[in-house]
Amino acid sequence: MSRKDNSEEEQAGAIDLTPMLDVVFIMLIFFIVTATFIKETGIEVNRPEATMAEDRPRAQILIAVNENNEIWIDRERVDREAVRVQIERLLAENPNSTVVIQADEEASVQRLADITNAAREAGVLDVAVSTDRN
Repeated sequence: MSRKDNSEEEQAGAIDLTPMLDVVFIMLIFFIVTATFIKETGIEVNRPEATMAEDRPRAQILIAVNENNEIWIDRERVDREAVRVQIERLLAENPNSTVVIQADEEASVQRLADITNAAREAGVLDVAVSTDRN
């Protein structure tokens, strides 16, 4: 009988961790769902410096142009003729999107103008060029 009494006392004094684990999993799910994910273009570019720079925290469409004038959208290299189609696709997902072009210092101005025109043709009115602050 004493063996049965000991196990009942141990069970009464034991801490039940199930509710704590439930809370931890609920918090984990909450943080995963509400986390803001950083959008990247897929390549690193050396942006030009500017003295007058303005932050754009809600830019949803990021387009990168490297020194070889290659265009990158959503970590994929895009042909110059397909830029407007890609912008329209991203604009369909979020109609209030703005376009930010991250152009390398060595990228041609003509390529920058082509991307800006493609964005305007796709219906985006807010187009900006990303720079580094001095």
